[in-house]
Amino acid sequence: MEGKAIEGTFKPDRIIIGEIDKSSGDFLEGFYKEFYSKDVPPIIRTSLVNAELIKYANNAFLAMKVSFINMIANLCQKLPNSDVEVIAKGIGLDKRIGELFLRSGAGFGGSCFPKDLKALLNFGIEKEVNLPLIEATLKINDDQPYKLIELAKELIGDLKGKRISILGLSFKPNTDDMRNAISIKIVNRLLEEGSKIIVYDPKAMKNAKRIFGNRVEYADNLEDCLKGSDCALIVTEWDEFKKLKPQDFINLMKIPAIVDGRRIYDAKDFSSKLKFSAIGFSNM
Repeated sequence: MEGKAIEGTFKPDRIIIGEIDKSSGDFLEGFYKEFYSKDVPPIIRTSLVNAELIKYANNAFLAMKVSFINMIANLCQKLPNSDVEVIAKGIGLDKRIGELFLRSGAGFGGSCFPKDLKALLNFGIEKEVNLPLIEATLKINDDQPYKLIELAKELIGDLKGKRISILGLSFKPNTDDMRNAISIKIVNRLLEEGSKIIVYDPKAMKNAKRIFGNRVEYADNLEDCLKGSDCALIVTEWDEFKKLKPQDFINLMKIPAIVDGRRIYDAKDFSSKLKFSAIGFSNM
């Protein structure tokens, strides 16, 4: 898992060995048992095709959980006194479901989920097998980033000529990776809306400049990104952003209007002190 590669290497949930023959499987199993010693995780030995399909099915299922909770979040948005975080906590306590990957937000990006889901979908087409859950997962995710723009319009109206701060550009925190980052979709749509955009990310600014060129303004730090802004969109859940309080936005921004696309703030607290909207949180 990008951003947690060391932890994933030394503390994996399981090891899947796709073996050509018993001898090669024995060798790999022996290697892993020696490497992990007393802490060896569960090992599954199987055929090459099963091992490959486990990898794709695993990522497809996790992506499906993300799109599922985002679908519920979009429903919560229309219901008075509704908050998807409470829904997610309630269903996540069911051991059959679990709490992981039930964080609503602006959608998933990166190199693994989009690539693997599209590959699985195309493989199904090749084998003449319909995979409707994969199709739905991708469709929900493709649309999700634009929810932030809808919420911004609800807060401040027409976005043409408005100065919009984008906090976070990488597809996830603790990496500079912008492959399939949802920030790209959001920035491009805002440019179409005629917005003036200023962006900031703790690590991904160099990659962002290669993607956006001179179409956006680049801030050297978080404070400069927010100064004089009409609205701020939280796109990546960096720890640096989580530390911000309502008064920080009020002090820095022209119009303290926040769209929390990653649910990193206390929605009730923030909405009581400034213009605030969040994925899956109803202000009704």
